[in-house]
Amino acid sequence: MSGHSKWATTKHKKAGIDAKRGKLFAKLIKNIEVAARTGGADLSGNPTLYDAVQKAKKSSVPNDNIDRAVKRGGGLEAGGVDYQGITYEGYAAGGVAVLIECLTDNKNRSAMEVRTAMTRNGGTMADPGSVSYLFSRKGVVVVPAAGHTEDDVLMAVLDAGAEEVRDLGDTFEVVSEPGDMVAVRTALQEAGIEYDSADMGFVPSVQVELDEDGAAKVFKLIDALEDLDDVQNVYANYDVSDEVMEKVAADA
Repeated sequence: MSGHSKWATTKHKKAGIDAKRGKLFAKLIKNIEVAARTGGADLSGNPTLYDAVQKAKKSSVPNDNIDRAVKRGGGLEAGGVDYQGITYEGYAAGGVAVLIECLTDNKNRSAMEVRTAMTRNGGTMADPGSVSYLFSRKGVVVVPAAGHTEDDVLMAVLDAGAEEVRDLGDTFEVVSEPGDMVAVRTALQEAGIEYDSADMGFVPSVQVELDEDGAAKVFKLIDALEDLDDVQNVYANYDVSDEVMEKVAADA
């Protein structure tokens, strides 16, 4: 998770990221629709929807788009799509384990696109269960580091069920059990600490250290997967030093 978060942050700083904003908006809208369909359109009674909406707002998705997505998902407006969740497993260069979460209305299309992206970028597909055991489902709240120290964040979430706070340089990751994530982000809000996102994610139990060449190959694969319309999240169990990250980012 931490390495992936660093790479995502680096990418968002690069020129040209606006070219992919349309894809990001579409994925955030899809998350909102699914959350509203699953738990209802009332944000106060559906924390998953609340977090999906907050993430979309922080990513500058227009409010009208968000409102329509909530209504479509909640059955209050026509036009909603019955998306299904499916997870694929595989390996990247260096034996790095990869989990790919999709939301799709066509599983055959998703499977073909994921397999093609994997094989064209040095990855291989794996059987269900052969990779997922290396990851645990966790709540992950991302907090911008500007204006706050690690101790500030730690003190705010210590009694809310947080397991650890990770310093990623520009951001902090607060990791918790899934059932404690709402309490964690509520504790941050009450302490006056803004957060960028609150999501359920997969955190690896072991990580694979990568050199510059290995990191470049893995990042290329992750970028190709994340560029697919049906792919919502990609998780990989790699670890990359800040020095290697800077070199790869400079070459990207």
